Amino acid sequence: MELAVITAKQVAELLLMILAGAVCCKAGVFKPKEKSVLANLLLYLVVPAMVLDSYMVEYDPTTFHNLMLAFSLGALVLLVGLAAAFAATIKVQKDVRAILWFACAFSNAGYMGFPLIKALFGSEGLLYASGFVTVFNILIWTIGYVVVSGQVNPKQTVRAVATCPCIIAVVVGLFLYLARIPLPEILTGPIGAIGDMNTPLSMIITGATIASSDLRKLLKNKNLFLVWGLRMLAIPAVELLIFALLGLHGTVPTIVLLLEACPCAAITTMFAIQFHHDEELAAGAVVFSTLSSILTLPLYALLLTMMLG
Repeated sequence: MELAVITAKQVAELLLMILAGAVCCKAGVFKPKEKSVLANLLLYLVVPAMVLDSYMVEYDPTTFHNLMLAFSLGALVLLVGLAAAFAATIKVQKDVRAILWFACAFSNAGYMGFPLIKALFGSEGLLYASGFVTVFNILIWTIGYVVVSGQVNPKQTVRAVATCPCIIAVVVGLFLYLARIPLPEILTGPIGAIGDMNTPLSMIITGATIASSDLRKLLKNKNLFLVWGLRMLAIPAVELLIFALLGLHGTVPTIVLLLEACPCAAITTMFAIQFHHDEELAAGAVVFSTLSSILTLPLYALLLTMMLG
C-alpha cells in the first residue's frame, strides 16, 4: 500500500509539471513544433547525464548483482511485451498494424519511467532502471525499427544502437563503476545538476504534446482503445503474473515492472511521421495512455505491493 500511495503522490507531482508544459505551450511561451528542440536536449544531454550520474556510486557486489538482474529481467519483460503485442495485432488491418504493434510493445520508460523511479527509489533505483532502458533502446533500434520502417538495414541498425546517447552513457558509466574510477567534483557536480533536469523537462515536453493534440478527434479512433487496453492493462498484467509465478519479488522486479507499465513510448509519434504511418493514431496512443497513467500507475503499484512485496 505504501508504494501505491507514494506512486500516486509522485504521479500527481508529474501531472502538475505536465500541466505547466501544456499551459506554456498554449500561452505561446514556445510553439508545439519547438518541443523537438527540448526533446533533443533531453535525449542527447540530460538523460545521458542522469544515467551517468547514477553510476557514480561506490562499487558493491550486491548492487552489481541487482544491476545484472535488471538487465536480464528487462530483457524478459520486453520480449514478452513484443510477443504479446504481435499476437494481439496480427489480425489488425495491415496499414496500421506496424504502428499499433510498436505503440503496444514499447513503454515510455525514459520520459515517464525515469522520473518516477528516481522519486520512488533514488539514485540506486536509477542505476537499475538504466539496465532496463539499455535493453529497451537496443530492441527499439533493432526489432522496433525494422518493423515500423519495413526494411532491414544492418549497418544503419548497428549505427543507431552504437550512437544511442543513453547506451553510450551506460557503457561509460559501467566502465567507471567497475573500474572504480572516481571523478572529480568539478565533473560530478555539473553532471548531476544537468541530470536533475530530466523530470521537469520530460514532463514539460509531455504537456506540450497533450496541449497540441485534438483530444476529441483522437477518441474517435477505435484502434486507440485497443492500444490502451494492451499497453496499460493486458501486457503489464501478464508480466506481473509471470513474475509472481516465478517467485520474483523485491526492488529490482518492482522497478522493471513499473517501467514496463508506463504509457506508450514518445518515439511512437516520431516513427509514425518518419515512415508514413497513421500519425493521429500514434499521437493519440501517446497522449491518451499518458493521461490515463495518472490512474493506472498507482493502481499497478498497489498490485505490485500485494503480489511481489
